[in-house]
Amino acid sequence: MKKVFLTKVSAFAIIASLLVAGACGGTDSNKTDNNRDDVPDAVDPNRVDEYEAESGIYGEWKDSVHTAMADAFKKQRLKIGSYEMPIYWEKFGTKPSDGRSLFISLHGGGGAPAATNNQQWNNQKTLYKSKGYPKEGIYLAPRAITDTWDLHFRPESDEFYEQIIHMCVAFLNVNPDKVYIMGYSAGGDGVWRIAPRMADHWAAASMMAGHPGDVSLLPLRNLPFMIWCGAKDIAYNRNEECANRIEEMDLLQAEDPEGYIHSGHILSGKEHWMDLEDAAAFPWMTKYIRNPYPNKVVWVQGDGKMKRYFYWIGAPEKEAKKGSTAVVEVKDNEICISECDYSYLNLYLNDKLVDFSKNVKVVYAPEDKEPVVLFDDIVTKDDKLLKSTLKARGDKSYSFPAMVKVVLPKAE
Repeated sequence: MKKVFLTKVSAFAIIASLLVAGACGGTDSNKTDNNRDDVPDAVDPNRVDEYEAESGIYGEWKDSVHTAMADAFKKQRLKIGSYEMPIYWEKFGTKPSDGRSLFISLHGGGGAPAATNNQQWNNQKTLYKSKGYPKEGIYLAPRAITDTWDLHFRPESDEFYEQIIHMCVAFLNVNPDKVYIMGYSAGGDGVWRIAPRMADHWAAASMMAGHPGDVSLLPLRNLPFMIWCGAKDIAYNRNEECANRIEEMDLLQAEDPEGYIHSGHILSGKEHWMDLEDAAAFPWMTKYIRNPYPNKVVWVQGDGKMKRYFYWIGAPEKEAKKGSTAVVEVKDNEICISECDYSYLNLYLNDKLVDFSKNVKVVYAPEDKEPVVLFDDIVTKDDKLLKSTLKARGDKSYSFPAMVKVVLPKAE
């Protein structure tokens, strides 16, 4: 495999790398490993009641998913509003003790008749089987909800991907921290958009032969990301666009070495079809397990429906627009907000993020301005919040026992 870079770096990449540096800075002494085991070695005797409450609430949630999605699971077809998404899946290997992996694989086509997109979907179902992948897990190929050029990243698509995860967790014993997104051609176009705007859902992502458009890569700070393209894939200038984005990821990681894990491949001699060399994405992606509680979150709203949540941060949806940004870090019980385009943020907390026996301090510290303390107090837990956040997010990792709302100073 040959990695090719263009010599001209986009101004956007340089600005982006400077933006991520932020004003909070510092070494990440409490960084959570991407390969963490989310199951505690032993239950803290002081938290027995909390573990029991969490287990009971999660069990109720799974039961509700079983009831609500039984018909969709049986028919292998999701329906939300006027849209439908047929889905195909196949099991591979033996279920590990911590649950199965899930690979959501997006097909090519786009901007074509339904018959063409159906053929591309059928091709995607077994695309990597001849290479022996995946070794383990659920390989799931959804049929896009439209036949438009943006068929995989329509604003309505995100809820379908979330429902796929919910269904596979409830019915197929998938570990929600081992969910991977990948796609080829128009599917790669989808990964360029879906991976950043839903980065808190994935363990890793792989983009094959797609075009990035104007997508921001900043939200990929905590998502291992692969880029694959043929060096001769000249349609829509894909080869140069992908090479530029590899270089941009290099810059972002150089500026923030604990983030922006990536692997870029511009394959010498290959055109749009890469002869399945991109199958190497499977062993690379599965080295990583999602970290739902990264110490640093870089949130930039993308296309589509605006998001209310990203990792452990919440923001007012009505204020959000494409490009709206929040950069937040936590270290030693201090949360630093270095950039925020919202009037307030909700900071959702648990024992992996803070020590509840001590004060939690929240500081607004934009670059070139004096820091402002927004909160400095003990935070109390609430079992009701565990339930409401699980209902809102549909993800046990984002069921939080505590939340601090901070109002940001008005711009001068």
